[in-house]
Amino acid sequence: MKKIIIPFFCAVLFTTTVNAQKKMAAATATSTAVKSQLSPQQVIDSYLNALGGKSKLEAVKTTITENTMSIQGMEIAMNTKKMGNKFKSVQSVMGQEVTQMFDGEKGYINQMGTKSDFPATAIPELKKGKTIDALGYDAANFTGVTVEKLDGKDYNVLASDKGKFYFDVATGLLYKSNTEMGDAVIKSYLTVDGIKFPGDIEAEGNGQKVVIKTTKITINSGVTDADFK
Repeated sequence: MKKIIIPFFCAVLFTTTVNAQKKMAAATATSTAVKSQLSPQQVIDSYLNALGGKSKLEAVKTTITENTMSIQGMEIAMNTKKMGNKFKSVQSVMGQEVTQMFDGEKGYINQMGTKSDFPATAIPELKKGKTIDALGYDAANFTGVTVEKLDGKDYNVLASDKGKFYFDVATGLLYKSNTEMGDAVIKSYLTVDGIKFPGDIEAEGNGQKVVIKTTKITINSGVTDADFK
């Protein structure tokens, strides 16, 4: 398994949050942008409501997400546990396991016996992590809202030095993000206990195409602090 897979997958995990890598927004324009009358906070509030409501999202303290990831002809099974800004992700492919873990202060990637710490530059953003990524959006990071068309549909677009994030005008849901690491498109959502989570994601970056399918999400069960030791 090529070592580039895991660092890129780290990026895929966070492309749907404001923790994604920096990219100048102007470089990703795909259509004529029209200024919206909405504020960034209104777009974010609409997004949180579309997912199930802010109070319901904040009540989620832990999650276990089971995915499959298809990349370069390989099928990778993944299990990710989250608790606030802590996470542990184990990927299994061809009899090998790769682990990514962050305990809230520091973290590492252990790939086939080779363990390397997360770079110090990544730690401040990782510390801002939330159990539900959408709760990490901060309106102060965006100066305004534009409306752009993609494939004939209107999207409210939030842009900052982190990238561009496209929210469906009709549903309020996040559809696409564009960052330095590439594009990620949420093709579908699945609902668990009244909360919507990304179901199928198609991502492309660093010359790689990745398809991620979520098969199961467990809320507020099966995760303890011991998982991040």
